[in-house]
Amino acid sequence: MFIKLNGKPYDTKASSLDGLKKEIYEINFISPSCAEEFVWIADGFQTNENVALSEDSSVFFIEKGAIPPKDELEAMMAARHTPKVHEKLKKSRVAVAGLGGLGSNIAVMLARVGVGTIHLIDFDVVEPSNLNRQQYFISHLGMKKTEALKQLLSQINPYINVITDDCRVTAENCGELFKDDAIVCEAFDRPEAKAVLAENLLSLFPEKILVAASGMAGFGDSNLIKTEKIGKNFYICGDRVSSAMVGRGLMAPRVTICAAHQANLVLELLCGQKN
Repeated sequence: MFIKLNGKPYDTKASSLDGLKKEIYEINFISPSCAEEFVWIADGFQTNENVALSEDSSVFFIEKGAIPPKDELEAMMAARHTPKVHEKLKKSRVAVAGLGGLGSNIAVMLARVGVGTIHLIDFDVVEPSNLNRQQYFISHLGMKKTEALKQLLSQINPYINVITDDCRVTAENCGELFKDDAIVCEAFDRPEAKAVLAENLLSLFPEKILVAASGMAGFGDSNLIKTEKIGKNFYICGDRVSSAMVGRGLMAPRVTICAAHQANLVLELLCGQKN
């Protein structure tokens, strides 16, 4: 029978995953003792169980530690996310303005799910105090955040398109910066910067969607962080109260929870499950 193996039609005599493994290992002269070097994914789920195969089965086997070719990686992600979802994400474009604790985490999550084009905007460099909550490493210290994050995203998914603008968002450049972005994630620390982006983006492009954040400082009260729609195309994630101040800084867990709300909302919007 024909199944999909690594995203391509494959004629197999096996009726179960164990039988298929044996068949593949024999064809490729792979010793059974090397079986643990491979990951098997059956119909979107990684498993070592001897599941039954049918004409509709989709199976992937991937060598641990090796990056598969682009078509195989995309087919694998489609199987993980379901094909229709992956196709929508692959064709989408999202901007992330501000690449600190919120923005760097948002960008990493969007890269992991396969958003086709990610537009990164920031003017700053990576410095030591960023390491407590942002997706950077010691090796990135002194690098432009746009450059460091683009490098990091290429290690997660080398086949997505990452566009960078190393600049500060202003009222003057807002129109040019975001003209091609359907969804913009606001991820600034300063209220003044948040206001500049929100006021100009929504007035210049009323059809674009702004996903902003407010209130994620400190620790505790995870469930107070939520996603709210406050305008036609305007959403805010956070508790809208806990601002950073002396004695209450920005810490990785709560900042990351808020970033996950923003990234998850983007997925809902791209997949048409939110209005």
